[in-house]
Amino acid sequence: MGAYKYMEELWRHKQSDALRFLLRVRAWEYRQRPNICSLHRPSRTDKAHRLGFKAKQGYVIVRAGVRRGGRKRQNHRGMVFGKPKNQGINQLKFERNLQSVAEEKVGRQYSNLRVLNSYWVNQDATMKYYEVILVDPAHKVIRNDPRINWIVNGVHKHRECRGLTSAGRKGRGLRKKGHRANGIIGGSARASWLRRNTMRLKRYR
Repeated sequence: MGAYKYMEELWRHKQSDALRFLLRVRAWEYRQRPNICSLHRPSRTDKAHRLGFKAKQGYVIVRAGVRRGGRKRQNHRGMVFGKPKNQGINQLKFERNLQSVAEEKVGRQYSNLRVLNSYWVNQDATMKYYEVILVDPAHKVIRNDPRINWIVNGVHKHRECRGLTSAGRKGRGLRKKGHRANGIIGGSARASWLRRNTMRLKRYR
């Protein structure tokens, strides 16, 4: 087995003594640092490389912390002037996952870079920490690399805000293949449902 395979096995056993200690120490370190900060190298080299990271110019790794928990509805004094169905304040959950929120936070701060992907690195009682892989679309090395220069195209600006990264697609229910994906043919479950439930008649019939 190569070194990355051993690293993968190590990270797979997060309850092991070694990893529990490491994560506890790192969580303390992350709390002392700014919530969003760039790093010299990824904490999980094997995971970063599986998600498209290359150790060369034009690639940036940024760690982002996101506060855990649901999303309380922003209503003055918790009053919803509407039907009882909509009167919930506290036990509501945000539509997207926290990983997607972390990507968006990073994408806003590093607005000249493109978000490629992200992965979990740590969590404690109040925060979840993700490392986000960013690519510089203006860098010559990126523009000349046929494997990654698709991201230079203008349609990939702020992919993370439009649910086009892996975490964003998961929140949209699109991380499926084969017969399980029959319900999302056409881009989304809603598009698929609409197409199946719309009557189309020819004008002259």
